[in-house]
Amino acid sequence: MNQKVNKNIDKINATKAYINEIQDQIIDNQATKLFEYLKWIKLEGISPNKSDLFPTVLTGKGKQILLIHGFDSCFLEFRRLTPLLAKNNKLIIPDLYGFGFCPRSSGNKYGFKYLMKHLNSVLNYFSKNQPIGLIGASMGGALALELARRNPKKVNKLLLLSPAGLAGKNPKIPWPFNHLGAFFLSQPFVRRGLCRQAFADPTNSVGPAEEQIASLHLKVPGWQSSLADFAADGGVSDCGLPKPTQPLKIILGKYDRIIPKNEKNEINRSYNSNIEIATNSGHLPHLEEPKLVAEAWEKFKI
Repeated sequence: MNQKVNKNIDKINATKAYINEIQDQIIDNQATKLFEYLKWIKLEGISPNKSDLFPTVLTGKGKQILLIHGFDSCFLEFRRLTPLLAKNNKLIIPDLYGFGFCPRSSGNKYGFKYLMKHLNSVLNYFSKNQPIGLIGASMGGALALELARRNPKKVNKLLLLSPAGLAGKNPKIPWPFNHLGAFFLSQPFVRRGLCRQAFADPTNSVGPAEEQIASLHLKVPGWQSSLADFAADGGVSDCGLPKPTQPLKIILGKYDRIIPKNEKNEINRSYNSNIEIATNSGHLPHLEEPKLVAEAWEKFKI
């Protein structure tokens, strides 16, 4: 076994050790529960390192739903929605490639192309002969649209939660500014500010538990470099059209302060008839109004 492979295995083991270390320190009980369903699955053709395993929460029974989290987040984003949907559905919640608790092996590259390669592999791994529903939050909404367009027979319906990246074109951030940006994003006061900005009523909705979860994955080996590579690639943008052929619903938070106004306007122009407003939410209806989101999914017949 060569030195590079050894280093990659060390990173995976370090990530698993870190997860084991923090579980007893997590304040939010629903987040703690999700860790109990965390599995490490092998996906072919994703990482140059053949030993990489990918973190995915698997829980519930019934029709399958693939839940896709947002930018610089992890599977814990769905902690409040999971217990509501898992009663009647089998939930598949991966950490996106290069995000959350995913391994960042040496030689890996990050960006939109690699995110889609990973999601396609997850879809192929679980779909078999059974179509899967998609729920995508924030950037995960844009990724869900692209995944549905590429897999019209494997995806049967979509629910997008305050989708981001549907309009506009992100610039590619060159070195060293991409690394400076990632470093800035790691600062506690920045994390705290972004966390508060994402909720409709931060005074009552954001406390130590929310702030802790928003930053848990920052200590995963390779977090800053993968985020910098993602920024250098241009991130995720301009994914709104063409519309997928599958049935689709969008839930927008009335008090969303994350999605730019021009992007909101474009979403309304393209998907007006598909939109429902979550009147007590900001950018995170699945955290602020999980019951509304779960009911919208269950009522979403095809």
